[in-house]
Amino acid sequence: MLDDNTAPMAVESPLPAPAAAPRVLEIRFTGSGSEYFRIWAVNLLLTLVTLGLYLPFAKARRIRYFYANTLVDGQALSFHGDPWKMFRGFLLLVVLMAAYTGAGKVSPAAAFVAFLILCVVWPALWRASLQFRLGNTSWRGLRMRFEAPLKGAYLACAPSYLPAAVLIATATQMTPGDAQEAAPQFSPAMGLYIAAAFALMLLMPCSLALFKRYQHNGYRIADQHSRIKLSIAKVYLLGLKAFGVSLLPAIGAGVLVSLFSALAVTMGGGPRSSITVGVGMLLGYVLYFAIVMPYTAARMQNLVWNGTRSESLRFHSTLSFSSLCWLTLKNWGLTALTLGLYRPFAAVSAARMRLEAVSIESDGDPSDWVATAHAGHADATGDIAGDFFGIDMGL
Repeated sequence: MLDDNTAPMAVESPLPAPAAAPRVLEIRFTGSGSEYFRIWAVNLLLTLVTLGLYLPFAKARRIRYFYANTLVDGQALSFHGDPWKMFRGFLLLVVLMAAYTGAGKVSPAAAFVAFLILCVVWPALWRASLQFRLGNTSWRGLRMRFEAPLKGAYLACAPSYLPAAVLIATATQMTPGDAQEAAPQFSPAMGLYIAAAFALMLLMPCSLALFKRYQHNGYRIADQHSRIKLSIAKVYLLGLKAFGVSLLPAIGAGVLVSLFSALAVTMGGGPRSSITVGVGMLLGYVLYFAIVMPYTAARMQNLVWNGTRSESLRFHSTLSFSSLCWLTLKNWGLTALTLGLYRPFAAVSAARMRLEAVSIESDGDPSDWVATAHAGHADATGDIAGDFFGIDMGL
């Protein structure tokens, strides 16, 4: 028997097993400029020979190459889009653009009505573009999807629609003679035009944030539903930082123009001086965009993808502004020196840098995901139109 003063021995409970570390799904791009150059050259030749009609087929070949060389956790992406269905979207775009151009030549009122029709149609085309691209993209045999309501596309476009409509409407009220005058008289239409342009510029960060929210909240693969945490305030802050960064190349451009102007004066003026000043302005222009564009692209990619996750996935992006800036300068310089022939090499190097800056953390094994029965989105109506209007897939 135990002594009354002896306490029973405590039984230690087993320690909880440590949580498994998340699995990192690295992204690698294995494409090469020499391989893509052959595809690019054939696409360019056939597009020129067919007066642009080969463009959807060229796009399908380009997407297949870049997808096949994009490896996520060692497994390549696949594109299953039918170029003939993409061709239908291309024809629709040609008809819409021809109607808009023709309406502008008929009368300003007709041009404004055509613009309103485009405003009504474009969000649906954008959504169709996302559905087609994601619905025909697969990884490890799993088809991706884009499942966002059409209403969200219109809400994302709403902030920019009103000032854009005012811009077009007031532009039709101003006569060509007013624009050609050395000192045009101020009019109510001109005041509205300036106010609308300022409002459109002020609302651009808001529109961009809504676009990204709509895109990244609609991505699906198997039972994974993506969600993005992106505040409009952060996008405005990025815009302010980009403006601050733009001051440096602006000052540099001013210095270059001043130096070249002084050099032109020492040369005695004449045609040579005009060429000298023109070269200075061109260098300043290139310097401006070679700094501001990479800064905005790098910071926006990091901001968007670092805020995107799903039930089991978390995305991380560490794209470096300095690296992208130097790559941009290199690509622009070599493309200019080779009269455009370096462009496919530039596309491959830019894709490699931007893709490999992204990594994915997974809480489980993707092979355990349950695939949703999905045969792909067959309607390619908006695919070409989406590219025309500058819609990207997030990267």
